[in-house]
Formats: sequence, C-alpha cells, structure tokens
Amino acid sequence: MATGSPASPDAAASPLARRLNYLFGAMHPPGAPYTNAHVAEAISGGDEYGGVRLTEQYLSMLRNGKRTNPSPDVLRALAKFFGVPVGYLLGDLSPSQAERVEEEVRFLVAMRDKRVRGIALRSVGLPPEVQDSLTAIISQFRQQMNLPPDPSDEGGAGGAGDPDNGAPSGRR
Repeated sequence: MATGSPASPDAAASPLARRLNYLFGAMHPPGAPYTNAHVAEAISGGDEYGGVRLTEQYLSMLRNGKRTNPSPDVLRALAKFFGVPVGYLLGDLSPSQAERVEEEVRFLVAMRDKRVRGIALRSVGLPPEVQDSLTAIISQFRQQMNLPPDPSDEGGAGGAGDPDNGAPSGRR
C-alpha cells in the first residue's frame, strides 16, 4: 500500500491497523494524507525517532493487518510522529482512554482550520452565559444545515477544507 489510502478489510481484525489508519486519515497536513513512504522516510531519517528504521512495505503490512506485533521502538516512533501516547498504539489504554485520544485528535484537526480557531479564541474571556449563547447559535446553524449536533458525529476525524490550515506541529 503506497498511499495513505484506507487499508484492506483485514484491518478490521487488527486494533493496531484500525488505529494507524485512523491516525493516517486524521493527522495530516492540508491537502492530502501522508503516504506510507513519507512516514517511513520521516521516521527512518531522523534521530528524533530513536534510530528506528521503518520501510514503506512494513508500514503497509501494519496498516493492512498482515503484521500485528511490531517492536515497541517502532510503535514509539509512530506514536511520536503522530503526536499520540504510545499506549494508544500498544493497546494499553482502556476503551475510554483510547476514545479520549481520538477526541483530542478530532479537536486538533478542527483547530487546524483558522476560522474554527478564530471562533474559539474570540470566545475566550467571555462570561459563561455568553459562551452558552454562542453555543446555542452554532447549534441552530448546524440544525438548519442538517449537520449533526456534535461535530464528532460526522464520521472519522472530520477535516477542514481550508487551504490556509496548518498541519499539526512537528509534521511535514
């Protein structure tokens, strides 16, 4: 698998593959998801990842569920690249902790959009009742546009379509 495209159906059997594919789908610079080649090259080419050597082919096998037991060093490097706790990839987190990590990823993805970030920052310091009013107004707009009340219900990590969005820090 040379691209950042979704993995094969075998990935459904592997929690690691599902989590890796979730991160590939969510944590990327604007425009296009990371490719396996890009991630493997970034990890293999930098001392910041502990000298781990990772090939595009091996990463593909992890993502499609053909390999399910990488070394802790590989998992640490992947977790560092995507900015998540290594326990998320190791499967050491409880379901609620893993969901919290994914919620934080969705938040980071939303905050890449400069318009969303601007709305959030402008509400800082306003009294709680004003923030509640703003939330109600946004909810009304979402309802009028037939969007789910909670943006996390839109499926996956979402994504901002603004070309001026920035990638999460430390990537690409």
